[in-house]
Amino acid sequence: MISSDRGGNMEPGIARELFSQMVLIRTYEETILREYHADKKPIFDIGAGLIPGEMHLAAGQEPVAAGVCAHTIDADAVTATHRPHHFALSHGVDINAMTAEIFGRVDGLGRGRGGHMHLFDPQANFSCSGIVGEGLPVAVGQALAFSRRKTGNVAIAVAGEGAANQGAFHESLNLAALWKLPVVFVIEDNEWGISVPRSASTSVPSNAVRAAAYGMPGTQVEDNSVEAVYEEAGKAVERARDGGGPSLIEVQTLRLWGHFEGDAQGYRPDLEGVPGRDPLPTFENSLLADGVLDDAQIQSIKDEATRRVEDAVTYAKSSPEPDPARVGDYVFA
Repeated sequence: MISSDRGGNMEPGIARELFSQMVLIRTYEETILREYHADKKPIFDIGAGLIPGEMHLAAGQEPVAAGVCAHTIDADAVTATHRPHHFALSHGVDINAMTAEIFGRVDGLGRGRGGHMHLFDPQANFSCSGIVGEGLPVAVGQALAFSRRKTGNVAIAVAGEGAANQGAFHESLNLAALWKLPVVFVIEDNEWGISVPRSASTSVPSNAVRAAAYGMPGTQVEDNSVEAVYEEAGKAVERARDGGGPSLIEVQTLRLWGHFEGDAQGYRPDLEGVPGRDPLPTFENSLLADGVLDDAQIQSIKDEATRRVEDAVTYAKSSPEPDPARVGDYVFA
């Protein structure tokens, strides 16, 4: 067993799986970062290159997705945010089709028409949106369907701390609690709503306390610990599957990079200390110290992640671009 004062005791096999998932996510984000900037030099042009437009990457927030989705199954639903890659990968979205979509290619999830903020995979029951808080009521609807059909499935609704100030957040929690729906609300508190600190936008110290107003359990994971996220998510998902109704988990996580690529982050006074809070080396060092993994095993995990991600990029680049003459396809008239 792993002795962890942050996440309790954890089976070594589970710890290895969580670490592998976090490594895959980080490898993916680093690779997308490389590809995104490759043809935007020497002068950054957000509209140029193989991946034009905005790009929101989740480096530093890996523990949330890995810890939560370790408890989901294929038929469960996940609705994510505009920063979605970590949850998409953790919930089993096809990495090739997802990458092709990010590159705007016809073999993508949305045939190259949605881009990285609009990833929809019906087979994985995954969706996301660039609209703040949009996925919360969608997840409540999915949970209502699961409840009516008595499938035993759970919906995971992911939002940032800024979305917790939207009306959709409160409406969703109220209805989920009223109807005792199987949904888990996950708030990723990375401390910044674009350039606005949480302290300047939110009247409570933690959004977890807001759960009590709707008659559901609310808990906060304070240190971006994947062990603690795994533990709390396990309780919430089990409660939902057993008919106990919704729960809320807020994780104090970390945005290692900018809100979007090209963000100079001049508003952040904490940048100097950010690398020291990186959850991936923290978890890696813990696993090494506890003898759960050795250096060779860690390198093997990293090599496998690199292979999978590079294969996905190759797949995406080999997929054709959409034909401009067919711009009207798949659009509701």
